[in-house]
Amino acid sequence: MRIRVRRTGGFAGIEKHAQINTAGRADAEQWADLAERALAEGRSEPPVGVPDGFAYQITVDDRTVYCADPRLTDPQRKLITRVLKEGA
Repeated sequence: MRIRVRRTGGFAGIEKHAQINTAGRADAEQWADLAERALAEGRSEPPVGVPDGFAYQITVDDRTVYCADPRLTDPQRKLITRVLKEGA
């Protein structure tokens, strides 16, 4: 499974992106569970965010959802944080 996160917006408007490929990882099942929960509560269109807030695009394989601060769900926040921290 390939998980990609793209973050846009913020005060400086700097875009950040990262991805994780879970194939062959010992924790692949945990990633899959977290990704499924994050996708379940995402939107099919980019939501209206708040001024200087971040907007996110989460893509898992061929499925993409959108979300934005401050209305991230806990699974979305966890997945975004992990991918941006551990991803390349």
